[in-house]
Amino acid sequence: MKKVDILTKMKNAGIIAVIRSKNFENAIKTVDAVIAGGITGIELTFTVPQADQVIAKLTEKYKNNHNVVIGAGTVLDPVSARIAILNGAEFIVSPSFNPEVAKICNLYEVPYTPGCMTPSEIQLALETGVDIVKIFPGNVVSYKMISDLKGPFPYLSIMPTGGVNLDNLAEWFKAGVSLVGAGSNLTTGADKNDYEQVTSMAQKYHKELMAIRNS
Repeated sequence: MKKVDILTKMKNAGIIAVIRSKNFENAIKTVDAVIAGGITGIELTFTVPQADQVIAKLTEKYKNNHNVVIGAGTVLDPVSARIAILNGAEFIVSPSFNPEVAKICNLYEVPYTPGCMTPSEIQLALETGVDIVKIFPGNVVSYKMISDLKGPFPYLSIMPTGGVNLDNLAEWFKAGVSLVGAGSNLTTGADKNDYEQVTSMAQKYHKELMAIRNS
């Protein structure tokens, strides 16, 4: 099944790089730098100018790299979700839960990861077929919330975003998350077009992830 394959790729990636860029070229180069550093999960946010075209370019560029999985982030409505999917987005991420976005994603057999903060939001998301819940903002709830959520929702797959960094990466996974979203802390340097710095930081994240998985 398409959806199962994508979910597997997302969880294998372990870290989803959240890409917020100032223009088309910067977005492409930032993604290239992140992937060069070993991070294969990419969330291209719809705040990026020409986001749909960036996704189309990236999915074509990396179509033969079966480890790379490219999705769309900051998707707020079903129209944007459909545009992203038609341009090659393999998964959809939102800062909040939208049932209409969930329906579109189910129609195209594409994973939907909405932002949730409460048990009520999580239950509603699960009832509409959501497979991974994005705990957002992660820096507000912290990794300490994860074990509490696993009580009533033992099979819940969680992706915290916001507040994830190298210093607490191990704590998030120890708490029971399936994967994490990492943004500005990972892509630092991209605003100054320092893509070598982006690759270097991605390598550090990847090295830490491997150490966590091998521990």
